Amino acid sequence: MEGSFEDVAQDLAARRERAAGGVGAARRRIEYLVDPGSFLEWGLLSHSDVPGQEERTPADGIIGGLAAVAGRQAVVVAIDSRVLAGTEGRVHLRKWHHFHEYAVQHRLPLFHLAEGGGLRIPDGMGSDGISGSMMPLNLLRHGRQVPLLTAILGDSFGGPTWTAVSSDFVTQVAGTAMAAVGPRMLEVATGEKIVPEELGGVSIQAAVTGQVDYVARSETEALDALKRVWSYLPSHGGQAPPVATPEDDPERRIDDVGQLVPVRRQQAYNMRRLMERIADHGSLFEVGERFGPALITSLARLNGQVVGVVANQPLVQAGAAGPDEADKATAFICWCDSFHIPLIFLHDIPGFRVGRMAEHKKMPTKIMVWNQALAWATVPKISVVVRKSIGAAYSNMAGPQMGSDLVVAWPGAEISFTGSDVGINVVYKKQLEAADDPDRLRQELLERWEFEVSPYPAAGKYLVHDVIDPAGTRQYLTRVFRSLRAAGPIMGKRQLANWPTGF
Repeated sequence: MEGSFEDVAQDLAARRERAAGGVGAARRRIEYLVDPGSFLEWGLLSHSDVPGQEERTPADGIIGGLAAVAGRQAVVVAIDSRVLAGTEGRVHLRKWHHFHEYAVQHRLPLFHLAEGGGLRIPDGMGSDGISGSMMPLNLLRHGRQVPLLTAILGDSFGGPTWTAVSSDFVTQVAGTAMAAVGPRMLEVATGEKIVPEELGGVSIQAAVTGQVDYVARSETEALDALKRVWSYLPSHGGQAPPVATPEDDPERRIDDVGQLVPVRRQQAYNMRRLMERIADHGSLFEVGERFGPALITSLARLNGQVVGVVANQPLVQAGAAGPDEADKATAFICWCDSFHIPLIFLHDIPGFRVGRMAEHKKMPTKIMVWNQALAWATVPKISVVVRKSIGAAYSNMAGPQMGSDLVVAWPGAEISFTGSDVGINVVYKKQLEAADDPDRLRQELLERWEFEVSPYPAAGKYLVHDVIDPAGTRQYLTRVFRSLRAAGPIMGKRQLANWPTGF
């Protein structure tokens, strides 16, 4: 093309305007997520390489580039569902691979705004088509080098799902679906008829599979969730999480602790309320609330420093952990260890949920994988036994000998191989059956066992490092983390970075 620089510039502007095709949902989503005026797009002039599809496939259905999100640089990618239902052609996949490789190479987080139908059938057909469209090796080797954060903003099948389940954090908008294949292909291939919600709606992915960490009611809430979780994370695995300016008193006592946690160990209460009092005001961000609900996993801040909190929830199954809770704990420990986030464990657990269902779901394996994650994690781990920690669960909640830096307990805590009632009924079964007054004998035995299961014998042998004032729990933890940070940023060895993103 010949002409003046002005003519060339005008031609380029016209081509770019045609390629943009107006502001669709994908561009609106990027505009909402990123800082104003910060988006630098790559590949606007790209299109399908199938002859005759050039005008129908602007950007080949994937929009991406550099941007600032909450003041920090990132790579942002959004699938454009207006282009052949957001399906993936060869150029689309080439662009996605470049976006991902650029993010990892230059240590930038990757935001993935998903909605699409997976691989285009014509592009993937034949030995040559499928040979060039296999699972992306760079994604399989991602290894948590940089944060990968996904929002499912519309029905997503195939490729968007593979990326989502490989991500560090996934939010999904209620009313959308995420699955390996869509209902139409499923029906043709297998004869099974199912609506998208039953296949992969939030009721499935957030509560049954745990593949979604946060359920949003709207697109803006989902994008806000991405920005919120991003505020706790470093830009890459070689960097410590950002430290916020403290907006809460590190010496604040939990004066209402007696109202938050009942003394009677069988009485349920909401552990979230205690977590809110321990953490900086408004800093809790729970991950995976609907999955494995007897265990709470949450990001938080203590005196401005990012921490991860793993806590038992007595409101659900008395806090006893089952297979889902084990998977949830393992995934969260891997995530925190990969991005240098110290861990706090708040114990109130009567043990594991055992029996036929648990065995059918490989509970012994899941218990040990959870323990293995703890054993390999190198970030600081601080354990607080709030009310009870019974049996093998004591280990899984980062008890002694599990690599914890500190294990402390509240004075009324119960720590033992099994609960007092169960232990007495097993050990003294014959004596109780032969006793003239079994109730009186049981009470005498309970009183004797109350001391034996208190934290004081373990503290006396320095198996538990201290027994602390419950109202001073926040003070204690902030003091510990202040000392850990004094020598510089907390940087673990990231030995869990290459662990799978699902269990």
